[in-house]
Amino acid sequence: MSLVQPISIGPVRIAAPVILAPMTGVTDLPFRKAVKRYGAGLTVSEMIASQAMIRETRQSLQKALWDPIEEPVSLQLAGCEPQVMAEAARLNEQRGAAIIDINMGCPVRKVVNGDAGSALMRDLPLAAAIIEATVKAVAVPVTLKMRMGWDHASLNAPELARIAQDLGVRMITVHGRTRCQLYKGSADWGFIRKVKEAVTLPVIANGDISSLEDAREALAQSGADGVMIGRGAYGRPWLLAQAMSDLSGGGHKPDPAMDEQLEIILEQYDAMQSLYGTQTGVNLARKHIGWYTKGLPGSAEFRNRVNTQDDPAVVIEMLREFYSPWLSRAAA
Repeated sequence: MSLVQPISIGPVRIAAPVILAPMTGVTDLPFRKAVKRYGAGLTVSEMIASQAMIRETRQSLQKALWDPIEEPVSLQLAGCEPQVMAEAARLNEQRGAAIIDINMGCPVRKVVNGDAGSALMRDLPLAAAIIEATVKAVAVPVTLKMRMGWDHASLNAPELARIAQDLGVRMITVHGRTRCQLYKGSADWGFIRKVKEAVTLPVIANGDISSLEDAREALAQSGADGVMIGRGAYGRPWLLAQAMSDLSGGGHKPDPAMDEQLEIILEQYDAMQSLYGTQTGVNLARKHIGWYTKGLPGSAEFRNRVNTQDDPAVVIEMLREFYSPWLSRAAA
């Protein structure tokens, strides 16, 4: 039995609403391509500062890169100035974005101190002005990601959701924590049901979805139309495809064979060197290597050694050697 149905985000149809969360420093182009290799209902770019997007800084342009395999493309913007957000949305629409996502959920201090991200949940008039300006600026659909509220004394996500719907937003994602919780405690999937009941838009549940059981439970508690998976996909770009199959009634999909896991790591590693250059690429890839190898025998010692290595060719050889005991050709 299917637990999810196709949703429409304006003219964009998502057959199985299992969505990759935007995560700064993680969901870059190489990682999103790895996820899409297996399948995902939708991927969302890293959060892009609207002011930086207008200035077309090198970092913002890197974050805005996408591959045809990702289409339809959703690009996420953050900011606190309505007209700047509107202009950044127009630029991304011109660059081929099919969806513009507004970030009102990021809890990171430097974002919140700039009155962006989840800080906007303390200022609903400004939040409304940003949504209105962004929606009016583009022809493509606009979506919104938020938290439950700033803190447990101001759980205003249902109110913000109604405002967003009235202003033309086409989908809402709710992370089941407040800003003040950051990533501590547990996500409250049950609270998301209040947002679902407040609007007629598709609502997506987010937070602490790290397994197929979590995805099923999040849907059951929230009544949401789909799930967004973030940290659960660390080192497991195939998790979203597994969730799509499970929630759509397609049954269990096993993890890829170790040969394939090594192949996807090496592809992502090479893509990161190409995108960022050798030094930055090597440094940024270390956390991904840690996530991929976590739980394997000897992985802690391996990570300690590989994290001191700056030569990508040597890192690749170390990865091949580390995975060699589990490869099918080694067992043949």
